[in-house]
Amino acid sequence: MAGVIQTTARRPTPALLLTRMRDHRPGLTSGLLAGALAAGLGLAAFAMLVILLWISSPYPDNGPDGALHVAAALWLLAHGTELIRTDTLSGVPAPLGVPPLLLLTVPVWLLHRAARDATDGDASDDAPLVDGPTAWAGVVLGYLAVGAPAALYAAGGGLRPAWASAGVCVPLVAVLAAGAGVWRAYGCPSGPLEQAVGALLPRGARHLLLGPDGRLGVAARAAAAGAAVLVGGGALLLTVSLVWHGGETQAAFLRLTEGWSGRAAVLLLGVMLLPNAAVWAAAYALGPGFLLGSGSAVTPFASAPAPLLPAFPLLAAVPDAGPGTPVNWAVWAVPLAAGAVTGWFVGKGATETGRPAPTEREGRRSGRAPDAAWSRSRTVGAAVAAAVLCAALLASAAALAGGPMGVAALSRFGPVWWQTGGATLAWIGPVAAATALAVRARRCRTPRDEPAERAPAGAGAGPDTRARAWARARAWVRKPRTPRTLRIPDIGRPRRGPAEGEAHTTGARRPPDASSPYDLLPTDPTPAGPAPLPVPAPPPTPAALPTPRAPAVPPAPRAPGPPDTPEPPPAL
Repeated sequence: MAGVIQTTARRPTPALLLTRMRDHRPGLTSGLLAGALAAGLGLAAFAMLVILLWISSPYPDNGPDGALHVAAALWLLAHGTELIRTDTLSGVPAPLGVPPLLLLTVPVWLLHRAARDATDGDASDDAPLVDGPTAWAGVVLGYLAVGAPAALYAAGGGLRPAWASAGVCVPLVAVLAAGAGVWRAYGCPSGPLEQAVGALLPRGARHLLLGPDGRLGVAARAAAAGAAVLVGGGALLLTVSLVWHGGETQAAFLRLTEGWSGRAAVLLLGVMLLPNAAVWAAAYALGPGFLLGSGSAVTPFASAPAPLLPAFPLLAAVPDAGPGTPVNWAVWAVPLAAGAVTGWFVGKGATETGRPAPTEREGRRSGRAPDAAWSRSRTVGAAVAAAVLCAALLASAAALAGGPMGVAALSRFGPVWWQTGGATLAWIGPVAAATALAVRARRCRTPRDEPAERAPAGAGAGPDTRARAWARARAWVRKPRTPRTLRIPDIGRPRRGPAEGEAHTTGARRPPDASSPYDLLPTDPTPAGPAPLPVPAPPPTPAALPTPRAPAVPPAPRAPGPPDTPEPPPAL
């Protein structure tokens, strides 16, 4: 009879649960918490800002509930969501789609930090890195889990979000910012990025842009530098224009509102819109300009009369209506400088990577190793790729910096993204290609005062034999001259010491132990190939044979006799 053992399943104790939770590797849960915390911190920051302005306002229209609705709508506007204003004078809803770009940095920075923290795991017990896709998905889902109720709450206020815009912009910002954070946490690997770019490009463009020499990274850095120069130049133009129209700017600032709280709010709004104005000025310098309403374009060639606009300080920097002047055309120095900077980065990257030189003549001119620089075609291709990426960046910035400000005449406000992108490509492409080729040629050329490399002795013949011969000839020509020494052989004299003759110098007398300048020249290289066979010596001729000698006859023995007597010494 088989015995039956009864077991009772025990519940784990609280201490055991805490131990399992502490030793559990963080995964999707940590990403969800990090994303939700990032969204909550962003909403709290905007709520504090709006409530502070509401408290300081002398004429508050709504209560705290209305201020919180405005904070949620402002949080959505920072992501690029278009808002609809319902309480207009005409009763027709008016769209508001110009997001302050400075506000966009708040959710982007929070998402970036949340993704990095979710990837690192628990730093207290040195937990390993969480899987990248898992952390990225957790942060995005946690962020959207808080953003969806915030959008529903904002829909009950005076500024309601456009649902189509909110459904695209908020997830797009979350996906891109969280992806950048995970990518930075893993050390910015280039493999996944190259795979993603290669999947979107055709085969010819993929071979031109992606390669083992890092062309994509060089083009990306050059494009970022060119875009920074364009936006920085736009900010400089904006500052100059504000100073030029200083009286109008001050009058608009003082006439718009009264009281320190209202002026502080206007100043804060102007600071938030400064990146937008810099992008507008960059579009103006590129040529397409920007729109101040339907049919009111402002370009360096001509500026149409603008419609009736509110007295805002940044709008006072708009150029006056009328045809362009040489002062307006001087703004073209900004895209020229951006193209030169882009080309400089490409030319520098072309000489720091390991692509072979196209011909031996180019390597001979440069005096460097053949694998020190890209070819001209690859350099031009990288410059064109950098121009395309820079155009994409400027087109995206122009799309974010503009939008509708109302209906009818104000339905189009700001730069047109496709015109800005096309003008950027037209400016940056040729200038960057020419500058990259010039920088490449300059960095590959050996200075005159630097001696060329000398060919090693015994080097075999190869594709760079002529280059080595030219380098050896240049080294001999550049060598400093010394007094020439003539050696006169001593004929018929016995050898005196280790030398066979006396040294006679045309100039100063040389010491006996000095070496001749010809002793320092490199020896001729040994030709490559098998060693020559030894030549046998010819047989000796009969005349050269030695003549036999007769055997030597021993002397006859001497007979014994009296002993030899010594001879007497000679007389003195």
